[in-house]
Amino acid sequence: MAEKENGQELKELAQTLLQIGALLMSSGANSQRIRKTLHRIAGEFQCHIDLLITHRALMLNISDAQKQHFYSAIKRTEPVGVNFKIVSGISRMSWRLVQEHWSIAQLKKELDGLLSLTHYPRIVILLMVGLAGASFCRLFGGEWLDMVVTFSATFIGLVVRQEVTKRSFNPYLCIFFAAFTSSLIAGFPVVYFDVIHEQALFSAVLYLIPGVPLINSFSDLIHGETMTGIVRSVNGLLIAFSIALGFMLATKICELYLI
Repeated sequence: MAEKENGQELKELAQTLLQIGALLMSSGANSQRIRKTLHRIAGEFQCHIDLLITHRALMLNISDAQKQHFYSAIKRTEPVGVNFKIVSGISRMSWRLVQEHWSIAQLKKELDGLLSLTHYPRIVILLMVGLAGASFCRLFGGEWLDMVVTFSATFIGLVVRQEVTKRSFNPYLCIFFAAFTSSLIAGFPVVYFDVIHEQALFSAVLYLIPGVPLINSFSDLIHGETMTGIVRSVNGLLIAFSIALGFMLATKICELYLI
């Protein structure tokens, strides 16, 4: 009976670890952080894990300290996005677990609490991303009117990206639409009004730059996660290609030739 309960607890812990790993993966954490976090949690329960991380799935093998019970499972991960609230929240949760010696039930309760946190309101995200684009424009030497154009182009481009993402378009197509929209909105004032400068156009698509995928790919490569690093690099390059394609098409339409 005790062996059956131990096996059930091991299975429950394995499924919770896979859920945490999948959340970290889809929230933009690199492979090294996922490994360290899961090993930290498993170690607190005196368990050993072997973990295989790929771009779209996690495979876990867990055993207890006596090597009497084993459990293996695989979980598919969602498409990679960026949510640092989840990444930092899980990191803090894992350290509190070690310090306060939680049970598996308490770990699951804290995880549910973390998942129930509300995301930032959509309008706040749109305004902040728009202001970030306008700030980059200012850093590149743009004037106040250039910043207004960049803010508007970034704001509307992000709305387009969010809407096509809701309709389950291909992720690279979503980025293409967003880049095209932002470049078109910023491109026409640059062409037809002398007071608007090229900084407005260049800054309008910066919110789409795949910084997290490229940083994670480099981190994975230097830590020996070669396959995951290569896949993330290719993903980052495809995003950059989608941005370039949208930018080029918009500038052609505006009859703007940049050299």
